[in-house]
Amino acid sequence: MSIGLSEQEILRRDSLKQLRELGINPYPAEAYEINANAADILANYEKDKTAYKTISIAGRIMGRNIMGAASFAELQDATGRIQIYLKRDELCPTDDKTLYNTVFKKLLDIGDFIGVEGYVFTTQTGEISIHVNKLTVLSKSLRPLPIVKRDDEGNVFDGFTNPELRYRMRYVDLTVNPDYKQIFINRSKVINTMRNYFDSQGWMEVETPILQAVHGGAAARPFATHHNTLDMPLFLRIANELYLKRLIVAGFDGVYEFGKMFRNEGMDRTHNPEFTSMEIYVAYKDYVWMMDMVEECLEKIAVAIHGSPVVKVGGHEIDFAGPYEKLTMYESIHKYTGIDVSEMSEEQLAQTCKDQGIEIDDSMGRGKLVDELFSEKVEANLIQPTYITDYPIEMTPLAKKHRSKEGLVERFELFVMGKEIGNAYSELNDPIDQKERFEDQLKLAARGDDEAMAMDDDFVRALEYGMPPTSGLGIGIDRLVMLMTDQSTIQEVLFFPQMRPEKKKVELSAEEAELYALVKEGEEQLLSDVKAQLPDWSNKKWDTTLKGLTGKNILKVNKTDDGLFLTYK
Repeated sequence: MSIGLSEQEILRRDSLKQLRELGINPYPAEAYEINANAADILANYEKDKTAYKTISIAGRIMGRNIMGAASFAELQDATGRIQIYLKRDELCPTDDKTLYNTVFKKLLDIGDFIGVEGYVFTTQTGEISIHVNKLTVLSKSLRPLPIVKRDDEGNVFDGFTNPELRYRMRYVDLTVNPDYKQIFINRSKVINTMRNYFDSQGWMEVETPILQAVHGGAAARPFATHHNTLDMPLFLRIANELYLKRLIVAGFDGVYEFGKMFRNEGMDRTHNPEFTSMEIYVAYKDYVWMMDMVEECLEKIAVAIHGSPVVKVGGHEIDFAGPYEKLTMYESIHKYTGIDVSEMSEEQLAQTCKDQGIEIDDSMGRGKLVDELFSEKVEANLIQPTYITDYPIEMTPLAKKHRSKEGLVERFELFVMGKEIGNAYSELNDPIDQKERFEDQLKLAARGDDEAMAMDDDFVRALEYGMPPTSGLGIGIDRLVMLMTDQSTIQEVLFFPQMRPEKKKVELSAEEAELYALVKEGEEQLLSDVKAQLPDWSNKKWDTTLKGLTGKNILKVNKTDDGLFLTYK
């Protein structure tokens, strides 16, 4: 079994060999000093031409136009693209013209990294360019980049657009589609604006454990692992809430954390199993105060990115300047369904959900049933920023009981464009009440609710030492970035979203084809099952062949119209 290289890959490896034979290291270790970038040159050269007489710049070759003794090329650095001009006799002032005739013209390719020194000038066609006096090979590319073509108006066609390839090979995506970099630049602005605002209020950024003995702080299914030395199960955190509130107990007035959370649940356009959340807790505040703080913070973020609190998202103009509309959970359900669920029992709620065509099961308690009704019938209507407040106590084990409304808690969620991006409480600080709420969660778990919270005895103990009145907030950073950059899928705002295992196309020998013949066309079957049907086939030989080829274990084999694929572990 063998995987052949493409013609381009063979040629590039041959060029790599020739570079080394010429005494040129295609991957030099020395630092390359840079004193300019493409964006700065293009923006400021006409204002002060004397400032660009001696420059050094580096980047990828993204296009070439070879014309004998002189050539043009397009160089792309982190800030953009700029044209470079190479003249053989100036690049190679001696009789040895190898650097131009052989290295540049024959051995370098689109995608290679080079460094150039020279000066900036304007060509006869009016294009700002760099006249190259010195060229240094910095990294030889062994795989050809996809060629993204543009018309005279700059419109892209025949581009690298397949979402699965783009997300799996983000390093290629952002190279050939550099406009997407702005999404991640704005993501950084979202986080930095929020961080600067919090710091200006005197609140402290902290770090809390990712591996936790008790998963808590949210209703979600965790990822489980095992610590060998301690010989104990651990969980990747689903939230950092309970640790941050321990720090309020410890005497901090305000703490916040930007961190990765992990939930072993479904994946779709707004959910990734690994996501970024910001949680903040401020002592001596309540959820009413938190609403004002959120409005001020989000307006600052919108202005930092767009210069205005109004952001265009999916055909809507979303105004992040407060105040935002406020509806209680029960009011919102009544507004969009005409049904008053405020006094319904669990049995009545279950029947109402069924009447509304909502799928439910016996594990769902009253809180889950209200949540399902709200999710199915209300969420999609909440386009402009809207606070949904005063949730049923069964839905929120960590929030304080409402000061005036029996059976509710002081909680709000912020919805924009039909999606929840923020969740806040007046935090529960009564240790006896908190323990009873945890015990209620254990009862739900016993009924089969795999998202119910676990008992956290240490957190209850912390509350017994005393926690001041506190308001807490969690904001999903990925969803907030989606809004601020007008993206419809979470994968677009993550550098490296979670993907299914990659399938690699391979060619089978006649003997290996015999093995594959046992797998029905269009089906996937574990190789262990296949091997069991071929007792004469050596497991060692099979494993050695495949692992020697890929360096990975093979989970499944799959036949499609395009050929045979193996799914790696």
